[in-house]
Amino acid sequence: MNDFDPQTEPMKPKEAPPDPQAPSLPNEPRKAVTEMIQQFGQTNIPSSGESNIYCLSIIGQIEGHIQLPPQNKTTKYEHLIPQLVAAEQNPNIEGVLVILNTVGGDVEAGLAIAEMIASMSKPTVSLVLGGGHSIGVPIAVATDYSFIAETATMTIHPVRLTGLVIGVAESFEYLEKMQDRVVNFVVRHSKIEEVKFRELMLKVGELSRDVGTNVVGTKAMEYGLIDEVGGLGAAMRELQKRIEANRPQVKPMEQVVQ
Repeated sequence: MNDFDPQTEPMKPKEAPPDPQAPSLPNEPRKAVTEMIQQFGQTNIPSSGESNIYCLSIIGQIEGHIQLPPQNKTTKYEHLIPQLVAAEQNPNIEGVLVILNTVGGDVEAGLAIAEMIASMSKPTVSLVLGGGHSIGVPIAVATDYSFIAETATMTIHPVRLTGLVIGVAESFEYLEKMQDRVVNFVVRHSKIEEVKFRELMLKVGELSRDVGTNVVGTKAMEYGLIDEVGGLGAAMRELQKRIEANRPQVKPMEQVVQ
């Protein structure tokens, strides 16, 4: 054979088709966890039986019917509502812990999440970390008991509309009715008085580019907006206490003496 003859490559053995009954590779569970983090921002869903407490995190901006730009950190309400339904239906989940660090977002989506949390039959506790602003306020007070970190803040301001607004009387009436829905929900699920909440909402001179008030942790408790100042440990202890109280009491069997 001379140098000009083409060199033939050896025949490669054909790969066997994958066995459907073969055990999964180690990277497949890791891929599933990664996809769960990307989709829901957490590593487990209410179907997990590892814990009797389900943690629901609401981070960034609450996204409603309009998709926000990709650079925004968002929590999609179409993800949260099915999770709340699953937590309510799962008998292994006895309580729900809601973690908030949100700047607010869509009013109707936020009220829908708040109503879902408030209507749950299982004990619920919320914890505001960093901030629970705007429509995050109704979500924070929707639980049975609420906590706020000492350095966390809550911004209370009137409802705003984005996009095209038709300047007619009906538009302003709709805006006023939407604001009343938020006020009534907060007053109904917290200890703050309606007069005080509207006073904080319409206060001028504190926010440079808006009307309203920025309430820090201890002040939120003093106003009756939040039940207690505390962190994760205090929120977990309170939720466990409410879970124990919510469990059916088993009466001891009476002995029959002849």
